[in-house]
Amino acid sequence: GAQARAELSAVRRRGRRAMASQSQGIQQLLQAEKRAAERVAEARKRKHRRLKQAKEEAQAEIEQYRLQREKEFKNKEDAALGSHGDSATEVDKDTIEKIKIIGANYEQHKEMVLNNLLNLICDIKPEIHVNVRING
Repeated sequence: GAQARAELSAVRRRGRRAMASQSQGIQQLLQAEKRAAERVAEARKRKHRRLKQAKEEAQAEIEQYRLQREKEFKNKEDAALGSHGDSATEVDKDTIEKIKIIGANYEQHKEMVLNNLLNLICDIKPEIHVNVRING
């Protein structure tokens, strides 16, 4: 009996040590998993930061390119319209001159035109129309 108890006690101690070592192994695995999850999260954050930075750089580059193209377009437009600009100024001057002439003609002839219109309206000559039949 005493020997059996001693063996049983030894088996229990080995079992406890085995369980303790298994528990310790599980703890190590859990810690390793936690560290791995932290590394993955940190890697995702770094990737997100790099993508955001790349996007900002791309936006800045696009804006710079757009400004450059607008400047080139403006220069070409100015070069093309430079000669037109002079003719547009000349057309404006001609138009103003023609408007002045029309205004002067209006002032010169308005009295005569009004008198002619009033004479036509006021000088009524009653006549029987050619299509009117007189029954008699």
